[in-house]
Order: sequence, then structure tokens, then C-alpha cells
Amino acid sequence: MTYENLDAQLVNSLIGNGRASLRSLGEELDVSVTTVSNHLRDLEEEGVIEGYTPRVNYDRLGYDVTAIVQLKVEGEALPDIVDRLQEQKQMISVYEVTGDYDVIAIGKFRDTDQMNEGIKGLLADADIRETNTSVVLNAVVENGQFDLDVE
Repeated sequence: MTYENLDAQLVNSLIGNGRASLRSLGEELDVSVTTVSNHLRDLEEEGVIEGYTPRVNYDRLGYDVTAIVQLKVEGEALPDIVDRLQEQKQMISVYEVTGDYDVIAIGKFRDTDQMNEGIKGLLADADIRETNTSVVLNAVVENGQFDLDVE
């Protein structure tokens, strides 16, 4: 098994169970605990694995309104707008993009009133020229991850 192949299998195993022990990973991949530990440390140091976190079902916690907000921003204000969006706890993703809009932000809200309040706050900013908001009706895939190809 090559170094890259073992790393890919290790990442895939962790995607399936981020709480797996070093011992169970070693057994699954048929390598020693030390080998797993060393590869895992390397993957963390290289930034391939950025942390271990639970997948939270926000719908079950009452945040069942998901909004996709597209923003046209005055050029020089883009870094400030992106930083402010990133600081809003309910914005779970913020992207600088190409195309008709400059930023796409995805937020989770308890209800449409809370969503509306957040969006109106954005519209009050003189550096935001235009917004377009879509409310998600059905999340087909959310926070999806995919297994790496293993040779």
C-alpha cells in the first residue's frame, strides 16, 4: 500500500466515523497504531484534516429556514462585507464567487422573521448594491463529504 493510498483510506475511514480510535483505524486498514498515528499527524500538519467536529442537524434544533443570499458588493468593500458575514453566527458558509454576484452566503434561521431581520441588516449597508435571497424548500444533500479515490 502506498503512502498516498493509506492517507486516502484513512481520510475515508474518518469521514465514515470521525470518532474512530487509532486502534480501530489500524485494524480496519491493516496497519499498526503507530502508522495510523503518524499518518494522521502528517495529515493534520498538512492541513488536509482541519479538525474533528460533530455534524449538527440544525433543523432539529429549530433552525429550519435555510437562506441562500447573493450579494453585489462595491469592489473595495468586499473584504469588509465578507468578514462581517463570516462573523454572523448563523451564516454557515460564505463564498466569494464569479458571475453576476460577488458573494454567496448560506444562513440558518429559526423562522422567516429572523431571516428577514438579518437580510434587512445587510440591505442597510451602503456598500451592498443588491441582494437576491432564495429560501431552501428541501435540502437534498447538506454538508456532504465524499470518499477519496483509492487505487
